[in-house]
Amino acid sequence: MAKPTPRMLEVLDAKYITPNMRRVTLGGNGLSDFPEDQESAYIKLLFPQPNDTRPLMRTYTVSAQRDDAIDVDFALHDAEGPASMWARNAQPGQQILVGGPGPKKLINNAADWFLLAGDMTALPAISVNLAQLPDDARGYAVLEVTTELDMQILNKPKNMEIHWVINASPNANDCPLLERVKALAWLDGQPAVWAACEFHSMRALRHYFKTIQQLPKTHLYISSYWKVDNTEDQHKVEKRQDAQTELLN
Repeated sequence: MAKPTPRMLEVLDAKYITPNMRRVTLGGNGLSDFPEDQESAYIKLLFPQPNDTRPLMRTYTVSAQRDDAIDVDFALHDAEGPASMWARNAQPGQQILVGGPGPKKLINNAADWFLLAGDMTALPAISVNLAQLPDDARGYAVLEVTTELDMQILNKPKNMEIHWVINASPNANDCPLLERVKALAWLDGQPAVWAACEFHSMRALRHYFKTIQQLPKTHLYISSYWKVDNTEDQHKVEKRQDAQTELLN
């Protein structure tokens, strides 16, 4: 199946929803044939480069969709890449080329209870996942954010508990996300897990879910969205190598 042709979208609005999360609303004529029901799907933002070299592509989640607009939430870091820098400075009327959407990544709803875990880069996707769970869903969402002011009010079933983890300085050696997950009471029945975060944290969580809790592949989605001290291009290479190694184990 051919990939969708990138479309030119226009910035309709840009605002901070927390100190370290900025929401950019995209729309315009280029959105006219954008597929429906794409919340949690990924898109590719294309940034032109000098001398007509290949544009930089950065991957983000559709956090909300309306007939005439989509919202994209950007987690902002001190060490800014081209996408977060663009988002911080985005103003209505600016345009950007957008590829996709790619496949939606949703938690397996055929489970007795649910566990979602991630850092701020995964918060948009986790928000969509929480909102689409059945009303009687029970379980946990463990969310790592930079400051207490980055905590958000989320649409969720009443029996899904939210646990916030504050981590102002993510690094390769500590995994507060895993420590909070391990402290949760493991409920009875078959869980479904959805997790996405920094590369080192992802590997620690993956070991816990696959080896310690022995979750089947059918009920475990886990991915790294970035790697500390790496560009997205470097992260993609390491992510691919890690996936190949994991298949051999």
